[in-house]
Amino acid sequence: MTPPSKPPLSKSGSSQAEARGASPYRVAIVGAASLKGKEVAEVLHERNFPAADIRLLDDDESLGQLEAAGDEMSFIQSIRSEQFERVDFAFFASDPRSTRNNWKAARDLGDTIVDLSFALEDEAGASIRSPWIERQTGQPPAPELQPGPVVVAHPAASVLALLALRSEKFAKIERMVATVFEPASENGQKGMDELHEQTVNLLSFQELPKNVFDIQVAFNLAARYGQRSDLSLEAVAKRIRRHYRQIAPGAAEPALQVLHAPVFHGHAFSVYLEVEKPVVIAEFSEALAGEHVVVTGSPEDTPTSVSAAGQGDILVEIAIDANRNRKNGVWLWATTDNLRVAALTAVECAESMTASRPRGQIQ
Repeated sequence: MTPPSKPPLSKSGSSQAEARGASPYRVAIVGAASLKGKEVAEVLHERNFPAADIRLLDDDESLGQLEAAGDEMSFIQSIRSEQFERVDFAFFASDPRSTRNNWKAARDLGDTIVDLSFALEDEAGASIRSPWIERQTGQPPAPELQPGPVVVAHPAASVLALLALRSEKFAKIERMVATVFEPASENGQKGMDELHEQTVNLLSFQELPKNVFDIQVAFNLAARYGQRSDLSLEAVAKRIRRHYRQIAPGAAEPALQVLHAPVFHGHAFSVYLEVEKPVVIAEFSEALAGEHVVVTGSPEDTPTSVSAAGQGDILVEIAIDANRNRKNGVWLWATTDNLRVAALTAVECAESMTASRPRGQIQ
């Protein structure tokens, strides 16, 4: 699926920074050829992040590949220790193994680490962050001269936490139940490729490749993957719960299930809430809507994975519980662009650290 095109920007991030008199930063994206890496590069450009230099790094399979970095095309280079010299922010958007193998080299050279792979969530000094939730609660982290690794909160955790906190502006939540539908792109290009190959092979009556998921995922909903798969929906659910508790410790915690959805891209959420007073749709919508949350108002605008693609918003449809004995119950159907939410979170984390970030290596 191709996200909607975006209007061109008149200036690059570095020229905008120079116009404001700001010192531009140097950035490295590890996993630049990955789905998340490409999205990070795009968001850096769109938000005019003050970057004078963006180094695109990846494994040997992607060496020499051309990728966009702002208005320019750059070659992907190999991941070597010297590539992290004089870098201010290193975004790790590859697989967890690559992050674990390379992040210490970047740290030791003074880089600020932003991890989108979740590989560093258990490292000493690491913090799980979601600027969306920090703004909602009014509790930004204290500035640090040498912060530990910043791990981007799972996009589903950020979405569920924001919906819960906004809902509690209407009334206290007494019960919250959420089902998260996970797309193939959450498992990178390999997940996308296997879903595509299975779809094609099913339609041509050919054997299905099952190297990634170890089950049929095309045209199929699933609560778990095959026993030989390295992936686990149960592990995803545990991560979402853990990140939710860390970014929104005061919010109502949902009962949660994660299902595989046979789509290439975009999270979807079915959320049931019971609050302490009868729900009035207009008032509930007013409480829910705001930054990053768009409440749809007509059947024609029902949120879908397609309508959410390329956007940094949560698209939400609200429905009163059909059971008339549950006047305090409300259903939310929401969709988001999972890669866009992750990349926005990563870049916003870096933006929040620029004020206390000295340029170049910390001595």
